[in-house]
Amino acid sequence: MPRPTRPRFGIMTAPSQVDYHDVLRVWREADAIPEIEHAWLFDHLMPIFGDPDGPAYEGWTLLSALAAHTRRLRIGVLVTSNRFRPPALLAKIATTVDIVSGGRLDFGIGVGSRPGHPLARREYAAHGLPFHDSAHAVESLAEACTVIRRLWTERAPFDFHGTHHRLTGAFGNPKPVQRPHPPILIGGRSSATLRVVAEHADLWNIPGGDIDDVVRRSALLDRYCAEIGRDPASVTRSIQLPVDYDRPGGTRDAIGDAVDAGFRHIVLGLPSPYPGGVVRWVADEFIRPSA
Repeated sequence: MPRPTRPRFGIMTAPSQVDYHDVLRVWREADAIPEIEHAWLFDHLMPIFGDPDGPAYEGWTLLSALAAHTRRLRIGVLVTSNRFRPPALLAKIATTVDIVSGGRLDFGIGVGSRPGHPLARREYAAHGLPFHDSAHAVESLAEACTVIRRLWTERAPFDFHGTHHRLTGAFGNPKPVQRPHPPILIGGRSSATLRVVAEHADLWNIPGGDIDDVVRRSALLDRYCAEIGRDPASVTRSIQLPVDYDRPGGTRDAIGDAVDAGFRHIVLGLPSPYPGGVVRWVADEFIRPSA
């Protein structure tokens, strides 16, 4: 996937501490505004902000519902926790969403929650899921990307005998709408994850914040791509930036810094509650002035 020449803007609505119909309203509005090209959910089973006992929706189930209610937006989960679902099951889920959406899925995946985030860690024990160390998680992610791509593209059953994943007679039918497969976005900032990005990703996403660190991570990805003979420009650089409704100038400055640093896929995180007409406000405030 070649790096786009102009920024492509999207929104992210965290499906937590909100009502389904609030998210649906925002996504329908975004679907009608051409400047907004993509929309994202996150993948947590319990809240990681606000009321710890508040609502949190399962990301892929919600994404499929939103896919059926939109027509134009590229859609995805930023990013799927590889710790939650076996890769063959995740490949089947993603294929279903790609078909429901008519081929609009961008497949976002990462190692999973940060070990030091207590509210994120609790969701594993609460759902009976193991939480392995970071080295295990990164190795598992690399294997998962291989398995998922093979299930999306291979025409005959296959066996896979990895360190962390073992499949016998694996086969995916139906296949995704997109050929050869939906674009793969990998999120993360660690050097180990960036090596997986270099090998497997069409897009790389990183949370914004310290732009100098973001630039260093991007340069490290360039180096890892070069080491395996891949054109670094073939990995689109994506960044997630929080929107501040009260102080939009800071958000505008962060967008400018990211674009200057070579990021062409901009995900604007919308805090809830969502004001009426929030997506049109985002387009007017942040996108149209730079067009």
